[in-house]
Amino acid sequence: MTALPERMTVIEIQEPGGPEVLKAEPRPLPKAGDGEILVKVAAAGVNRPDVMQRMGLYPPPPGATDIPGLEIAGTVAARGTGVARWKESDLVMALVAGGGYAQYCVAQESHALPIPAGLTPVEAAAIPETFFTVWHNMFERGRLTAGETVLIHGGSSGIGTTAIQLAKAFGARVVTTASSPEKCAACLKLGADVAVNYKTEDFVAATKKETAGHGAEVIIDLIGGDYVDRNYEAAAVEGRILQIAIQSSPRASVDFRRLMFKRLTHTGSTLRARSVADKAAIARAVEAKVLPLIAAGRVKPVIDSTFKLRDAAAAHARMEAGHHIGKIVLTL
Repeated sequence: MTALPERMTVIEIQEPGGPEVLKAEPRPLPKAGDGEILVKVAAAGVNRPDVMQRMGLYPPPPGATDIPGLEIAGTVAARGTGVARWKESDLVMALVAGGGYAQYCVAQESHALPIPAGLTPVEAAAIPETFFTVWHNMFERGRLTAGETVLIHGGSSGIGTTAIQLAKAFGARVVTTASSPEKCAACLKLGADVAVNYKTEDFVAATKKETAGHGAEVIIDLIGGDYVDRNYEAAAVEGRILQIAIQSSPRASVDFRRLMFKRLTHTGSTLRARSVADKAAIARAVEAKVLPLIAAGRVKPVIDSTFKLRDAAAAHARMEAGHHIGKIVLTL
């Protein structure tokens, strides 16, 4: 057994605010509890919820660390009691409730997955939060099937680039939105059938045109606000609308007659506060249904950029600038 250090470097949110409040600080090494593994972190994904937590808008759930970071990749450094699947030195990627922006991070044994052969730690760290979210919402809650059309908002984001690839891998037709010709081109390269520049085009009209007036059976929305009513207009009869983030307003004025006439389902979810068992079930589904696609090279996380752990503030600044295509990842 390799001797572990007593202390580690983490990124702390010193107070709610801009990227500059993220500071590298020393902290004691966490210990793996029952059913947990301690991971020596090689890379950690940066996600929009991290930005919201830094701003004071998304506090960690009860019992979770205040250190940001929801997905990691690295090496198992220690095991808690009852851990059966993993041994020390195993390469894993894991969904965590927090603590990813650190040299070491504790993860539930059941929330870790093996890193597919050929994948770098940076690529692996870009998978858990994003792929778990997309799989659970688009396929488990949204019931997307082959031959249906899915409208994916924010197609060039980490969620969007993942959703486009998975939807195409399972035989769906993809309409997506993005904010520039460059981002639209990136979405088309990933397999989207139509990419709508929402700054110059109407995504409702584009979706109806692409579907001969039928509308999209599934809509993945990260925006909220006035998109809600427009999503109802763009949806097909019996359409399913999945609210997985809110980057605009959490409130909206909508015409509920469309919801009734079209028999729509509008549902939402967050991942971080879900139970250990819930997240374990999603992990098993992703391992069974998605990892084979990644191993075969049919689906792959899109990496925008990497930053050293100590440069987490710069990583957040890039995310907030909105120029990224795919995932931003911290490296150690």
